[in-house]
Amino acid sequence: MPKRSSSSGPDQLSDGGNWLASELRELVERRIALGEASDVVLGTLLAAIAEKNLSRLEPMMLGSIFESRMQPAVRHSRGAHYTPSRAIYDYLVRPMLVEPWRARIHAAATESELFRVHDDLANLRILDPACGSGNFLYVAYQALVQLEREIAEKARNHFDNTSIVSRISTQQFSGIDNDPLAVELTKITLYLAGKYARTVDDALRVDDGSPFDIDIRHADALFCPWPKVDLILGNPPFQSKNQMQREFGPDYVQRLREAYPEVPGRADYCVYWFRRAHDELKPNARAGLVGTNTIRQNYSREGGLDYIVKNGGTIVDAVSTMVWPGKAVVHVSVVNWVKGEAKGPKKLVWQQGDHFNGPWREIFIDYIPASLSHNVDVTDAKTLCTNVRSKTCFQGQTHGHEGFLLAPKDAASLLETHSNHKDVIFPYLVGDDLLSKLHGKPSRWIIDFSARSEMDAAHYARAFQQVQERVLPDRKVAATQEERRNQSLSSRGNVHHAHFLKHWWLLSYARGEMMRKLQTLPRYIACSRVTKRPIFEFISRRIHPSDALTVFPLADDYSFGILQSSLHWAWFMARCSTLTARFRYTSETVFDSFPWPQSPTNKQCAAVAQAAIALRALRHQISVEHGMNLRSIYASMENPGTHSLKDVHAALDMAAHIAYGMPAGKDPLTYLLELNRDCADAESRGLQISGPGLPHEFQLDAFMTTDCVEPDSF
Repeated sequence: MPKRSSSSGPDQLSDGGNWLASELRELVERRIALGEASDVVLGTLLAAIAEKNLSRLEPMMLGSIFESRMQPAVRHSRGAHYTPSRAIYDYLVRPMLVEPWRARIHAAATESELFRVHDDLANLRILDPACGSGNFLYVAYQALVQLEREIAEKARNHFDNTSIVSRISTQQFSGIDNDPLAVELTKITLYLAGKYARTVDDALRVDDGSPFDIDIRHADALFCPWPKVDLILGNPPFQSKNQMQREFGPDYVQRLREAYPEVPGRADYCVYWFRRAHDELKPNARAGLVGTNTIRQNYSREGGLDYIVKNGGTIVDAVSTMVWPGKAVVHVSVVNWVKGEAKGPKKLVWQQGDHFNGPWREIFIDYIPASLSHNVDVTDAKTLCTNVRSKTCFQGQTHGHEGFLLAPKDAASLLETHSNHKDVIFPYLVGDDLLSKLHGKPSRWIIDFSARSEMDAAHYARAFQQVQERVLPDRKVAATQEERRNQSLSSRGNVHHAHFLKHWWLLSYARGEMMRKLQTLPRYIACSRVTKRPIFEFISRRIHPSDALTVFPLADDYSFGILQSSLHWAWFMARCSTLTARFRYTSETVFDSFPWPQSPTNKQCAAVAQAAIALRALRHQISVEHGMNLRSIYASMENPGTHSLKDVHAALDMAAHIAYGMPAGKDPLTYLLELNRDCADAESRGLQISGPGLPHEFQLDAFMTTDCVEPDSF
């Protein structure tokens, strides 16, 4: 992990010994007796202390108590996750609070200037709008105490002044949380922070604070007023756009979108907090928030970070992606920004790999874009209508129920005893099969009645019976539950399950248009939708692709070469969304904006095709000779030293660069972004551009081989 500074951190500020749990119990009981908080809420806290048999505790322990009292399902639905103090300090408090104030202390050349810094520090106001148990505010309080100590030390050493008295107070902090227990824990955490602070000498006294009048509010921060502050810090709830409706309910989601209509409906939940935080900031005020790393991608980026940088925000310090140091299995981004201009270099760090101890990279650049990338920012690339109209990129089929699936032996038995079932039973390929199985063969089969009516599907009696017995009952239950949910809502909710029940014998999303296109081709190109390596493969049209695959209905070797080239992969990485450290192919952002070569010659296309053929031939040879699947073959390429596959990839990349007409030494993303803009401009003027696939003027047969992943035959 990169070190931001060798200066003191939170661990060096809590040196005053442990707080007695018995005293905490007395404090809680006193609050109950005075009627200042719910006895149920505080009783929960007392029960947690007793349950853990604590005799002594640190303030940060309250966070673990908070998590332990929250059921996993509730914690997941709220997207609430514990943040370790070291992560809070290193990635938020240090860059946004300690470093700028330490610079002011260092720059103070006179006693009066130093006193002015002290005045400003004492008047600083800090808010955590999703405070949980108060860990962020606790670490920030410790940092303020330490900064004040440094002011006192400079006054004493440089100006022989020992009269500075502490003015740091818990009254400088505010918090908001929709959990009443969290509100009480935050108040107590800050109270303990005051008790923990110690004096440097008799001249510096630290306010202990009071848990009874600290500004910690029980409310939903996205719908309540925020106090006006100078610094906003926090870790908003993690919840993906796909889970919000299920976890929060349609009414809440509708209310959210009515309150924030400018945020795309497909943005993740934490995006709303970034946008609200920026709107609440005063000019030149600062904010630092943790978010899932989708905040720098696609719709989430558009709703949050794009808005920030286009509305006066300057990102000054960011972690592009890192493995979450807490219990949540997720990669996060950390963004620190100023509402206004910020001079000087900006720090961008990122972690490589899927492990918490993975290697780190760190750079200083003049500008950090909303993509949190040090590469060329391609977030503003335009959708190319030609790509969209080509219908050459699809998500595979979503079966929607395991009852549509068959093990190979069961499929073989059915096909042997019911010959007509070959019309509705097919091998079914998932992403893991493609990458992990030897030669990428499917491990399951699927019952797909296509667009047949119920009566037509019933002619395939044995397959129909399986779907009727296994799928229909569950779809009835799901539709009934959906209807009950909708009846309790003030607005109409989803009706997906009602639709699935109406056509219960069909796959949830059979991708009819895609399947019709595939049946006109001998093979098609596919890649795993979620992957960390650029691996494309030809698949036989007899194999049905699952929704774990991105499907390209293109059968020629030239098209394969362009998609497998490093140019396409660079665009893929820069424009896709991610799950952990893996890239997710999203057609709307990756494929629809990807510019294809605009004027390649027949010879140049043939060179790309031949390089692609050579690459697949070598992969097949390695697989046969060494028993390696595609995933292990490409993993071996990541080791240092020579590798035969590196050479053929380099040859393919060279052929692709020539087909694009890309000048030597040109940055690939810069070139592709310029080409994207040229193509979009041409389309806006009614001109035709070259879209996906082999140019129509070239003879397709000359670019067609036959190798592909074939299903096992029975």
